[in-house]
Amino acid sequence: MLAGGLHERAGRWFFRSGIQEANGGVARYYRIDLRRNARISTEITGYAVSTFVWLFQTTTDEEYLAAARRAARFLVEDAWDRDLHIFPFEHGVNGDAPEALAYFFDSGIITRGLLALWRVSGEERWLAAARAAGESMVADFTCEGVSNPVLQLPAKRALSYEPRWSRRPGCYQLKSALAWHELAVATGEARLRAAFDEALAGALRTHDSFLPDCTPEKTMDRLHAYCYFLEGLLPAPEHAGAREALRSGMARVARHLADIAPGFVRSDVYAQLLRIRLWAESVGIPLAEDEARAEAEALPAFELVSNDPRIDGAFAFGRRGHELLPFANPVSTAFAAQACHMWHQRLAGRPLPSPCDLI
Repeated sequence: MLAGGLHERAGRWFFRSGIQEANGGVARYYRIDLRRNARISTEITGYAVSTFVWLFQTTTDEEYLAAARRAARFLVEDAWDRDLHIFPFEHGVNGDAPEALAYFFDSGIITRGLLALWRVSGEERWLAAARAAGESMVADFTCEGVSNPVLQLPAKRALSYEPRWSRRPGCYQLKSALAWHELAVATGEARLRAAFDEALAGALRTHDSFLPDCTPEKTMDRLHAYCYFLEGLLPAPEHAGAREALRSGMARVARHLADIAPGFVRSDVYAQLLRIRLWAESVGIPLAEDEARAEAEALPAFELVSNDPRIDGAFAFGRRGHELLPFANPVSTAFAAQACHMWHQRLAGRPLPSPCDLI
């Protein structure tokens, strides 16, 4: 499908599917076989704010900007815990009550979404909310240079580390640390830039040990997380260590992806790797064009076509063997739409968006 058609269909899915619920919050995914949304997720709502802003920037359709504001209002007015000054993990509307947890990673994604909305709207409330969340990331999660991944609420006590990558500190946290970098640009606060620089140095020290995991399927999940690390390197192309990690890291992800994909593959890994390649090319790192084209051509196979508006235009989370998994996933949809749009922009000789527009 042509990029314009895919782009429009993905945008319509975000509008028509009900993945953004009436209160503005966005569900983690739509479970196709069960015909229901998962719980609203503060993290996914943060991603949705960034997505709606990007869709507005690329289409000038004011409906996207309105949707971004609805999602941001949910985050600031409903999800933000005013007593604890933190964003909890999930919003207990659908299903059982969520665990009383807060994630460093989620906080960074939300902060970046609010900053994206502030940059296009100029509305100071979004910058103020982003600043409060960024301060929480420093004050509540960071201890002796390490960002604790998960806090138990209301005590804000760091959970013991677990084997799962999302329950341990790691290089993947650099994507969320981008919130400090972007806040520093917005506010001029040197300590926030210093927090990002410290996170960058830590990620560069540790990223080599992040891949692989003990099974191919778990390695595929880690490829998704490792791409977060590579995304976090994009604002620092002048840093020699970051530049080399970006170059070698893309090659590592591509090798593992090619090996594992026949059995199990996540659509977001294709999309993340393609976006990273294109932005890396824009700062002078040569593009592996055949591989990039293969990733661009792989993505449309994950797009869902249906008479059901809850599904049509979304991207499936992944594929096991030849069978798509039954998850219409907002983050997979956003990443894939942005990656394919960027690829077609490159083919047309048009400029890419700024890395700060990274969803």
